[in-house]
Amino acid sequence: MNCNAASSHHNTAEQSQRRLTDRLIIPTATQQRELHDIQNRVSHLFEEGLVKLWNDKREREMYENFAELYAIIKATEKLEKAYVRDIVTSSEYENECHKLIAHFKTLASTLKDTVPSIERFADTYKMDCPAALNRLVTSGVPATVEHRAAASASTTTSAAIVAECVQHFITAMDSLKLNMVAVDQVHPLLSDLLGSLNKLTILPPDFEGRTKMRDWISRLSKMGAADELTEQQARQLHFDLESSYNSFMAALPNAGT
Repeated sequence: MNCNAASSHHNTAEQSQRRLTDRLIIPTATQQRELHDIQNRVSHLFEEGLVKLWNDKREREMYENFAELYAIIKATEKLEKAYVRDIVTSSEYENECHKLIAHFKTLASTLKDTVPSIERFADTYKMDCPAALNRLVTSGVPATVEHRAAASASTTTSAAIVAECVQHFITAMDSLKLNMVAVDQVHPLLSDLLGSLNKLTILPPDFEGRTKMRDWISRLSKMGAADELTEQQARQLHFDLESSYNSFMAALPNAGT
């Protein structure tokens, strides 16, 4: 079959499809036979090598890998949307996502010379899959794993800040017991304590310890560096620190368990 014949068959296909579209009716028996004949002719073009996607086995394998990569990206996008909409459970999502990520990494490694940029591949083939690209390329782990890691990091950070607050409370109270009552000795200790309390998000917004430390810092800021607290002031500050420390410990989650 020559190129003119192939072009003629292509025009015949377009004409047949146009007639069907214009009529908007179910194809008649004649039209069905006509379509069947067109399908046979198109198949013949491929079989005879007149229409080819590849020239050799290597190119064929490359295009098959492209198709597989395309399918993985599309599947991941659908999975991400299904998870966000609660269509799949967290367990189902994580299992399937792990599989897709594993397949993707293997295929991306195989195609690293042919497809150096997955983003460019997606753009070339008009793939609107931002969630998939984020999961496969940027993150590399399921969203559920990211969430657990974030929660764990948050817990670890909070525990460190709690320990920091306890240390500042005790240091400030011990300093007063040692008669370190000069403004330039007390002010830094209270500032460090307030800074740690402000970093701890698990405390209630109206935690009294914050308010008392702010009041004391404000009072000390109006005094000279060499000024000293009176015995009554030192006693009151120690009392406020101790009561704030007890309130702090009681305010911590699971403090009673």
